[in-house]
Amino acid sequence: MGLRSLLYGPYERQLARTLRDEGEIPRHIGVILDGNRRWAKASGESAAHGHRRGADKISEVLGWSEEAGVEVVTLWMLSTDNLGRDAAELDALLEIICSAVETLADDGRWRLQHVGAADLLPADASARLGAAVARTSGNTGLHVNIAVGYGGRHEIADAVRSFLRSGASEGKSVEEMAETFSVEHIAEHLYTKGQPDPDLVIRTSGEQRLSGFLMWQSAHSEFYFCDAYWPDFRHVDFLRALRAFSQRERRHGR
Repeated sequence: MGLRSLLYGPYERQLARTLRDEGEIPRHIGVILDGNRRWAKASGESAAHGHRRGADKISEVLGWSEEAGVEVVTLWMLSTDNLGRDAAELDALLEIICSAVETLADDGRWRLQHVGAADLLPADASARLGAAVARTSGNTGLHVNIAVGYGGRHEIADAVRSFLRSGASEGKSVEEMAETFSVEHIAEHLYTKGQPDPDLVIRTSGEQRLSGFLMWQSAHSEFYFCDAYWPDFRHVDFLRALRAFSQRERRHGR
């Protein structure tokens, strides 16, 4: 065991104790799982190997979240922009993602929900994700949103379409709907409707942007950008994110 590992052990335990005794824990954490391909390149491995290593990290992070008392975690695994990748690369990535989600479902600890445009995914991938989610419907543990085929702009457009369709089904005219339209109507038709908005959004790999992740829901979120690539994301990195959150004065736009 290296010196760094020996030093990090006590530091990690102290962080955990401090958060348990004094820290405010976010109810909902959004995570942008970034850096799998760059991790693979730096390691001299294939992109697929990087994605597999990233998939292996997911259950570990969910376990940390559950242990900390978090209620909801949203994992951004595939964006709508990613759907335009080379077909062979996309097929390989979707296979890894579907296998990872099926493994989470088989674990039996968490309730899964797919957030994203299922109609934009290949039929087989959409069916596999739907079946995995259905198997967890009776679970009462941590609620895990699997964002696959997800884009923030697409979600807002879908919410508006859903609102318009619901009004039309009630016989309302466009003019009537426009007259009463409010921000609450958007919130009621988002993929995450009924859930608390994310208190904290974590992005790995050193990139400091949201790239459209939970655009509507993150209006008052706190953000934490971690330099580690997703496969290298450690428990101590997770605890540092929680500590940073607990030390901030949340103003909620005021």
